[in-house]
Amino acid sequence: MKIIGIAGGTASGKTTIANKLGDLSKKYGKVNIIRLDDYYLDHPELVLEERKKINYDHPNAFDVELLTQHIEALKNEEVIEVPEYDFVTHARKSSVTEVKPSKVLIIEGILVLAIEEICDLLDIKIFVDTPDDIRFIRRLNRDVYERNRTLNNVVDQYLATVRPMHKVFVEPSKSRADLIIPEGGRNSIAIEMVFKTIIDLLNK
Repeated sequence: MKIIGIAGGTASGKTTIANKLGDLSKKYGKVNIIRLDDYYLDHPELVLEERKKINYDHPNAFDVELLTQHIEALKNEEVIEVPEYDFVTHARKSSVTEVKPSKVLIIEGILVLAIEEICDLLDIKIFVDTPDDIRFIRRLNRDVYERNRTLNNVVDQYLATVRPMHKVFVEPSKSRADLIIPEGGRNSIAIEMVFKTIIDLLNK
């Protein structure tokens, strides 16, 4: 199994690129997509107001041990159960998603290249590079309309954790990338290049 990592700042277009690659590749063979966001550590011991205060943009916010175990299981041709995360309640759902082994696995998330244990498992490392102002506008729209958050809440979180953690962890991880894609999902040339690489992997 070959593993492709797609990293980049919040709302940079990582998910769009991963989904496009997965859709393009369907007729050639199965390509699994795992979101790092679904591996946020669960904190049932905390009430909602306390969970809201967690720094979700720090590597320590993720269950890296579970994710690496799942990757190894897929490599060993085992079926895994990926947790599902609820961004409204800041908690894992009771449901899981069953994922079967495939030739290609795409892992996408802001810290995919910043977390060493994950980065070391990747065969191809991609960083999506989108201007800060565009990313902020996208995140603002997403969090307000899809995750039921207030304007002030989004802005406060962005200034308190999202922006500083981007500078400390996300932006420096760009140096680990094999390919840097500017403008996210709108970069059809870069997506086509990666798609051709996936097809080569599927045909081997």
